[in-house]
Amino acid sequence: MKAMILDGQASIEERPLRLADLPTPSPDDRQILVKVSVCGACHTDLDEAEGRLTPTKSPVAPGHQVVGRVADKGKAVTRFGIGDRVGITWLFSSCGQCKLCRTGRENLCTQAKWTGKDADGGYAEFTVIGEDYAYPIPEQFSDAQAAPLLCAGVIGYRTLRLADIADGQKIGLFGFGASAHIVIQIIKHKFPDSPVFVFTKTAQHAELAKTLGAVWTGFSGDRPPEKLDKIMDFTPVGECVRDALAVLERGGRLVINAIRKETPVPPLDYAQYLWLEREMKSVANITRKDAEEFLPLAARIPIVPTIEEFPLTQANQVLCSIKHSRLRAAAVLNVG
Repeated sequence: MKAMILDGQASIEERPLRLADLPTPSPDDRQILVKVSVCGACHTDLDEAEGRLTPTKSPVAPGHQVVGRVADKGKAVTRFGIGDRVGITWLFSSCGQCKLCRTGRENLCTQAKWTGKDADGGYAEFTVIGEDYAYPIPEQFSDAQAAPLLCAGVIGYRTLRLADIADGQKIGLFGFGASAHIVIQIIKHKFPDSPVFVFTKTAQHAELAKTLGAVWTGFSGDRPPEKLDKIMDFTPVGECVRDALAVLERGGRLVINAIRKETPVPPLDYAQYLWLEREMKSVANITRKDAEEFLPLAARIPIVPTIEEFPLTQANQVLCSIKHSRLRAAAVLNVG
């Protein structure tokens, strides 16, 4: 099978992903073999390629926003049949036995494995996944529309849950790419009386934010007309943490959705930025429950992802565009 693989980390401008022929994997008793149609590309893939996040498998086919159809299955599989359309997320597996897994926090499991990092992902014509870690795709979404829902959408939904919003609260979004442009659609559906303020560095992202209902747009460091009750930071930029806290209301909460910050978080004066019961919380990965709750919700709203499609062989160029904020929203690689 054809795959874009990573076997050495380097600046994405050096094109560390290369096209290769790999053996088609075989599913074990509880796994399904998925013939990949499309796979989303995101900042986590860029972090792997450039060395901020190190895969445990090498070479590895990245990609964790996978949509395809079941081509084969193990003898113990009961949830899916041949030909079923399924989606695969970042969570490849968890131990199921530790106290974190037993209390619904498998996203923090120390033995968890991650699609496209610890196991081959969707930058390949076929991939395997345990049947309990794959999800039916609502019929109304095309394959390309569904792909960003499996990462940007699901992790955005978890971020929103951790923000603990009450309708009417003023909401801030730092960064307006693949995840935030889905989150704002959930906010407008679930919290119609909550105004949304968007901080972004590109004119095209600001335009999209206004189209989707933002009442104000500006740059990180700008001051909106009023303090914000809840803020979600989707950026890889450390300075955004300080800038978000500077516009956070007393008793407000900042939720940071980033595996790594590419630039350091600046020193924070406690009295200025954190006192008066302001909170910071990070988002780490996702659970199966997040995906199981979000995908039907996305269909009911319905979420309309803004996507740009590219052939799989352009994976390096696409990740370079993500690095330099050249894409309008979510990138999708056509694999099948």
